Amino acid sequence: MELIDVLDENGIKTGKVLPRDEVHKKGLWHRAIVVAIVNEKNEILIQQRALDKEKNAGMWDISAAGHISSGQDSLMAAAREISEEVSVSLGYSVEVKDFRFMFSFRKEQIFSDDFVERQFYDFFILRQNGLNIENIRYQKSEVNAIKFVTITELNEMREKKMLVDREACYDALNDYLFRL
Repeated sequence: MELIDVLDENGIKTGKVLPRDEVHKKGLWHRAIVVAIVNEKNEILIQQRALDKEKNAGMWDISAAGHISSGQDSLMAAAREISEEVSVSLGYSVEVKDFRFMFSFRKEQIFSDDFVERQFYDFFILRQNGLNIENIRYQKSEVNAIKFVTITELNEMREKKMLVDREACYDALNDYLFRL
């Protein structure tokens, strides 16, 4: 059971720690991370969410995303999510110094009466050279498929509504990749 720090509407910890399911059921504010992995060709690793997920099933999403567990900071959570959802064979490891913090944003979504998401997201970009799809393993319970896409392909997928709604992250990726 994953325990999460409950936040107030300004993103400040309230001192309450509750199970993730209860946080969503009550629609309480909490923090999550989003990470875009970009290779040396400036392609973004995206994942197709598992078909049995309770939200956004089968949609394409950013490289990794997840909740920040109680007692963790966003960098620790980002590194954990990368190792849980996407890992690379041949001795690959991610260090917190490799993450580039981009910004935080706040978002509310109501999926059902029992599933309300009120989250503060911390968005990171992780540049990693030498990544090959063949060497990447992913968590089958969380991820259906993975692929690298160019920013143009990502924008086409946005237009076709094939991506999880993370517009602020996609906008930042556009700005970041076009500045290089």
